[in-house]
Amino acid sequence: MSQETLGFDFSSFDAKPLAARMRPTKIEEYIGQHHLVGEGKAIRRMLDAKRCHSMILWGPPGTGKTTLAELIGLYADADVEKLSAINSGVKDIRQTVDRAKQRLQSTGRQTVLFVDEVHRFNKSQQDAFLPYIEDGTICFVGATTENPSFELNNAILSRARVYILKAIEEKELVALVDRVIKDSDKGLGQFNLNISNDNKSLLIKLAGGDARRLLNYLELCCDLVDETNTITPEIIEQATGNQMA
Repeated sequence: MSQETLGFDFSSFDAKPLAARMRPTKIEEYIGQHHLVGEGKAIRRMLDAKRCHSMILWGPPGTGKTTLAELIGLYADADVEKLSAINSGVKDIRQTVDRAKQRLQSTGRQTVLFVDEVHRFNKSQQDAFLPYIEDGTICFVGATTENPSFELNNAILSRARVYILKAIEEKELVALVDRVIKDSDKGLGQFNLNISNDNKSLLIKLAGGDARRLLNYLELCCDLVDETNTITPEIIEQATGNQMA
């Protein structure tokens, strides 16, 4: 798809991936998890009160755990620090906590510390967070795809509420696709994409209910369409690497 074909000025286009551009900046844009963020529900009440508490978010990939942590920080007027248990160690934890201490002392701002794949930390690494959860240096938000009861220390579990995130329903993912292809600011509205309901369902199925993967696939499809701007099963096959036959 060429700039000439589209008549679109790419110099003004945000170079961030689609999934990053579409990340919600307010709770009303967040999809799924109505049992947690719907009116009157636990996390929604916390956000409305502009507070945060330590928690474990347990659910499948692409269900909004990272996004929810960022929204918590935004609503609580706190800074968000991120660690991945896959490639972080005790040194990284200490450095992050030191920044949180300095921030609290110099500005009074709290730190939301988001730890992805927290179940991959061993017992000593998990224990390193405890004093700082207890004294309020950090609001700890751990994300895991594994059952916390089996993978996390009781000491962590006793200091953090566990919230279960559910797979996002197809109708909500269809609405997300519709929003993306109409949004000319952050989405793909400039490209006037065409996609049938059947092909939306196919794309969602191949994404496995993972909203982030779905947006990545949709962006790849956009790169592959011809002058008709139509996302076909063949385009979806190329974008996802799945054979339709």
